Amino acid sequence: MTPTLVRCVFLFVLFVATGCAGPLARMRELPADQAIRPDADKATVLFMRPSGLGFAIASSVYELGPDGDRFVGIVPAKKKLAYSVAPGKTRFMVVSEAADFMDAELMAGKIYYVVVAPRIGVWKARFSLRPVGAERLGSEEVADWLKECTPVENTEESRAWAKEHWADIQEKKLKYLTEWETKLDKPALFAVDGR
Repeated sequence: MTPTLVRCVFLFVLFVATGCAGPLARMRELPADQAIRPDADKATVLFMRPSGLGFAIASSVYELGPDGDRFVGIVPAKKKLAYSVAPGKTRFMVVSEAADFMDAELMAGKIYYVVVAPRIGVWKARFSLRPVGAERLGSEEVADWLKECTPVENTEESRAWAKEHWADIQEKKLKYLTEWETKLDKPALFAVDGR
């Protein structure tokens, strides 16, 4: 085997072997039965990370906007994070070793679901945002994800972490956004995907 192949196999085995839920990564865990309800004049996006793969790697999520980017929060393995946002068009970004993006068109009073999905990176796990379309909302798979993931919320520590790493986050955004924008199959949430 070539050294590159050996490294890839090692990383894959490490990635799979660490498939249990990991640390909260500066977030506060909420009661498992806490209801998530959207405000009448806002949309709610529920970011969930049902996979335990790459559990030790933080996946931080941001909303990108013309008036500046906003820290949504850190989504640890087996957790979910609700984010209230103004209706209309917006873009989200997930950052770890790299950055990935997802566009969204959201309606007020609706909840939208997004999977923070791990994938193998060069040195550690990378993540992508996978929208849950309207056709999957009633599926057993999505119901299982919602049960398996416990809710979390931001803390002063998570906000301080985002502020401390803001330059690195912006650097990754600039590095990966141009390439992402050239893709033909960009992930997106549509207004009809909410419930």
